[in-house]
Amino acid sequence: MALKVRLARLGAKKKPYYRLVVADSAAKRDGRFLAIAGFYDPNRQPAYLEIKKDVLDDWLAKGAKPTETVASLLKSKNQVA
Repeated sequence: MALKVRLARLGAKKKPYYRLVVADSAAKRDGRFLAIAGFYDPNRQPAYLEIKKDVLDDWLAKGAKPTETVASLLKSKNQVA
């Protein structure tokens, strides 16, 4: 089971916001996940990113890999990626 830290889409049509979730790489985008590691809202000015650092660090230590998009968000937030 390969674990990924990725975005799960929420919100209305044309007004998305996202959860950073830890999920199996075979799971659907908005499907089953193991933990919520934060929130991302690109509609706010500036874009809002909240990260649960303790949860994220725990899962990264267990071998979860961030997707390219999540890695770039973490890099812009000056977090470990």
